Amino acid sequence: MMNKKIILASQSPRRKQLLEWAEVNFEVMVSDTDESYPDHLTFSEIAIHIAKNKALKVVEMYKPSDPVLAADTIVVCDEMVIGKPKDREDAIHIIRSLSGKAHQVITGVVMLHKEKEIAFADITEVTFHELNEEQIVFYVDKYKPYDKAGAYAIQEWIGVIGIKSIKGDFYNVMGLPVSKVVQYLNTEF
Repeated sequence: MMNKKIILASQSPRRKQLLEWAEVNFEVMVSDTDESYPDHLTFSEIAIHIAKNKALKVVEMYKPSDPVLAADTIVVCDEMVIGKPKDREDAIHIIRSLSGKAHQVITGVVMLHKEKEIAFADITEVTFHELNEEQIVFYVDKYKPYDKAGAYAIQEWIGVIGIKSIKGDFYNVMGLPVSKVVQYLNTEF
């Protein structure tokens, strides 16, 4: 649908899939990026800060002529940022801490092209049912969600059986508020 090509500065298979579903013409270019952030940032600013670093690193390394799109997703529960789990035990602990609670999924998006920069954060509130230990362990052992902020993927089994409600963009929880991204790409670049 979109003829212009963009550069996706992400290794995420979910972001790639969402752009494919939206029929966006893109190429993947990635680089290792520091995902640390200053302590004074708000949650939305954290996600944008990390996304911007990803975009800038790709621009610096590859100097692409097409717009660069980068994103970073964080999960916030009880006023704490929950990143990707370190291992199996951490994943079980994270999901246990989300069980029966609402949390925010925040994706920071940065698009760079020449002198133009667009940066925004999209927030979706997700509430889990109470999950029992058997469900949590089953999910972690079968789906191995070690590369996912919050230790889960909404489009997998845990999302189907465990999510009580969602307020906001479903695809944001997958890692990219793709409809907003496409709107910006069509109007700004």
